[in-house]
Amino acid sequence: MQFIDLNSEEGTTKAGEFNRTYKPSDRLVSEIRDIIEQVRLGGDEALLRLVEQFDRTSYSQCELRVDQSEIDQASAELDPSLAEALWSAKQNVQEFARVSQRTDWLAKNAQGAEVGEVFHPFQRVGIYVPAGTAPLISSAIMTVSLASTIGVPEITVVSPVGPDKKMNRALLAALQVAGATEIFKVGGAQAIAALAFGTQTIAKVEKIFGPGNAYVTEAKRQVFGYVAVDLLPGPSEILILADNSAEPAWLAADLLAQAEHGPGSVVCLVSSDRSILEATRQELAQQMESLPRRKYLEEVVSNRAYCVLVNDLEQAIRFTNDFAPEHLSIVTPNPWDVAKQIRKAGAIFLGPYSPVVAGDFLAGPSHELPTGGAGKSFSGLTVDQFQRRTSVVNYSREALARSLPTLEKFSTTEQLEAHGRSARIRFKNDP
Repeated sequence: MQFIDLNSEEGTTKAGEFNRTYKPSDRLVSEIRDIIEQVRLGGDEALLRLVEQFDRTSYSQCELRVDQSEIDQASAELDPSLAEALWSAKQNVQEFARVSQRTDWLAKNAQGAEVGEVFHPFQRVGIYVPAGTAPLISSAIMTVSLASTIGVPEITVVSPVGPDKKMNRALLAALQVAGATEIFKVGGAQAIAALAFGTQTIAKVEKIFGPGNAYVTEAKRQVFGYVAVDLLPGPSEILILADNSAEPAWLAADLLAQAEHGPGSVVCLVSSDRSILEATRQELAQQMESLPRRKYLEEVVSNRAYCVLVNDLEQAIRFTNDFAPEHLSIVTPNPWDVAKQIRKAGAIFLGPYSPVVAGDFLAGPSHELPTGGAGKSFSGLTVDQFQRRTSVVNYSREALARSLPTLEKFSTTEQLEAHGRSARIRFKNDP
């Protein structure tokens, strides 16, 4: 775990690295462009060829889609305690979604015309659920549940499988609980391309959702415009802003929880108290020894784990806003006061008893959040992203008459005479 004194010569040099923006490598951009083009032009044939190349899985066209009997069997064999956990998480996610969803509204403007908005769910969405190193049943709940809550009729899920051609049964059950209407055994950039352009088996969607690795994230970026996309969520991140009131063992456990996601994850502890940083580093090394995903943890801790020493809280807040973390944990006596000064974070967890794991699995807000500095431009996934907004305008004759001078002034100034005439002609026969 790298120790960085932000006010040292080395820290000053490294500070720019933490003011992050999403910038894929030229090689990644080229590789993904090629994959997308293959699927766009070749459909299922290209898709199956890429699945065999990247996932080492070979199957026929008819095996792409998960059969309903397989889903039903997975649900029937689901451990009752896991079923209860899934339903509890879904309930919280849906209740949060219902409170935050947008609803139709109408009002009158200054000239007396009715203006407003109406909201409709997308007809068909595609959701990517990662399953490379672990069956992320929580991602199923945190994405698919939002689509079903808002009433999306067609919810297509794509998720990779291994050489055995079987999708994890707990994941299948979670997808059914969450409301998926069809599930396909394909992952990676090729899955995103299939959703964006459609193949003989996978119909084109209107919008793509879901987290993934760098390949999935870049694929979403490249298909934007052909379809809508939600945001650019990549490997997991956490930044903890702590003072000397924090418990180092708890801080280390929270850092390891996000490092556990493996390659690409970033974990960072920021404090003005050197002793907290040092104690947490020691705790982290000790706790890591007993965790089963030690291989992934060691890779992250060696390459993308940071202890950052700052002068004071003000500098810590500036650093945090530059970093724009996916998850921000504030462990200070006054976390609300600190949170009010944070402008760039995916989700904020307040105080010592709000571990990020609660947001990962249960709290209510979706855990799909922007990473890699994308939090400067994107917010986390919300239910309204599954809705299309349409504005409505309703003028009466009287309201249009009161608006006519303004409409004609714009028309004259912009030299668009037909614009002005389209309003004026309605009063041609007035005395």
